[in-house]
Amino acid sequence: MPSTPPFSGPARCLRRRWWWSPSPEEETKTWRSYCGQPKPDPRLAKVREERMGWTAIAEAFLSLRDRGEGALVAYLMGGDPDPSRSLEYLCAAAEGGADLLEVGIPFSDPVADGPTIQAAGLRALAAGTTTETVLEVVRNLKRERPVPLLLMGYYNPILRFGEGAFCTAAAECGVDGLIVPDLPPEEAVPLKDAAERAGLGLVFLATPETEGRRIELIVRHTKGFLYLVSRYGTTGERDRLSREIPRLVGRVRERGGRVPIAVGFGISRPE
Repeated sequence: MPSTPPFSGPARCLRRRWWWSPSPEEETKTWRSYCGQPKPDPRLAKVREERMGWTAIAEAFLSLRDRGEGALVAYLMGGDPDPSRSLEYLCAAAEGGADLLEVGIPFSDPVADGPTIQAAGLRALAAGTTTETVLEVVRNLKRERPVPLLLMGYYNPILRFGEGAFCTAAAECGVDGLIVPDLPPEEAVPLKDAAERAGLGLVFLATPETEGRRIELIVRHTKGFLYLVSRYGTTGERDRLSREIPRLVGRVRERGGRVPIAVGFGISRPE
């Protein structure tokens, strides 16, 4: 496994309770009051017996479902604008109410991302952030805040790292799951196998045009939740969301049973 570079300065979570709202620099989704860590649920006994590390993701969704609440999944680019401040921002997100965190791995060719996340990735790369750096940020975060966490990134950096080595390193740092937007289930067998050996959940995406049988395929393979892309195009803030989203969720629900669904792309305000 490649060595992990040290931080340029001290980095610890700031133990402050505050309200957290989106900043222009980060493409976070929304905000609300912190509701604490989800309690264990007896329905997860089988998952625990299988030693699946994505138990934390399932616990979060089950706990929220029992309370009749939706999940807030907040995205921040790892290492932006530098590793120390990236850790502070992630801690702030956890303290501010995020039920799950997505931490981006910066990449030089982010084809699915809009200008905000592209700029965040470029700042992280300019600060010397690597995949190893992001893993170290996550390790430090998890020591302070045991919030369920997924790494989100393109397949190329994972492939360069080595699928098995990457999944092992991610699990050792406390990662619970992975989202790889440019990797469909049919091409994901090596990474899926490596993720399962490491106890990580591999989350797959569905789009507005994903048809019924393919939804069933994605539901069979996704672990933790299904990522529903709200619209075509790149990520980024939008003034309003499509009125088709409830219909899309309903269509996935018809084929996917009670698998948790997280809607992404363009979510930027509480309402």
